[in-house]
Amino acid sequence: MTIPTIFDSHAHYDDDRFDPDREELISGLFSGPVEYIINPACDLASFQKVLQLAHTFPRFYAAVGIHPHSASEAEKDLEQTLARLATDPKVVAIGEIGLDYHYDFSPRPRQLEVFSRQLALAKQLELPAIIHSREATADVLALLDAHRPTGVVHCFSGSAETAKELLEMGYYIGFTGSVTFKNARKLVEAAAVIPDDRLLIETDAPYMAPEPYRGRRNDSSLIPAIAMRLAEIRGATPDEILRITRENALRLFSRIGAEI
Repeated sequence: MTIPTIFDSHAHYDDDRFDPDREELISGLFSGPVEYIINPACDLASFQKVLQLAHTFPRFYAAVGIHPHSASEAEKDLEQTLARLATDPKVVAIGEIGLDYHYDFSPRPRQLEVFSRQLALAKQLELPAIIHSREATADVLALLDAHRPTGVVHCFSGSAETAKELLEMGYYIGFTGSVTFKNARKLVEAAAVIPDDRLLIETDAPYMAPEPYRGRRNDSSLIPAIAMRLAEIRGATPDEILRITRENALRLFSRIGAEI
């Protein structure tokens, strides 16, 4: 019997919380059941960090984009910068991009502009987009509908109805440890309606550690706890969840393996 491997489709190992043991931790993860990790950048300063990690570890991949928190720092030549970085074969997506109306660290008009520009670029480059959406559902849906790149709404926090709208537009849905939280009724309902071929699993490390690890630094070794909860919700086994999410991630992020 084949032991399923883990594809963590969204983690932030460039985060300062990993400074004490980053390379040792990642090496250990790849020595275990973790097969692939995608690490999206979030701002200009993180581009080179995520690319360095991607070129240090063969099965570690990067995405490049400006997070809505950092939209104010996006420059006029952002598209040229991202397009140049995307020629690197270890870059498999444009992300993390989107809208965040919870914190509003960047003005909303600026967030909308930068998100729209990056969606258009993802479409142009034929790369999937990794999408952040927090308390901005209507605007995110409108822009995704307008541009229609392939992609995933990561760390999904919406309703089953929102998930169905995204699915109709062809998007994948990524679940983190938040689906294991005790107050996750809405997420549980959403997780139950996602078709097998559109489901992704992720950590969003170092954030969103699943129960019973909530509050600690998250990493890819904790994905089995998420898989277990998704299996309970969907009437599957954890091994089946790990298998289908791996297959889905390889389908969406189709550059993976092309450079080997």
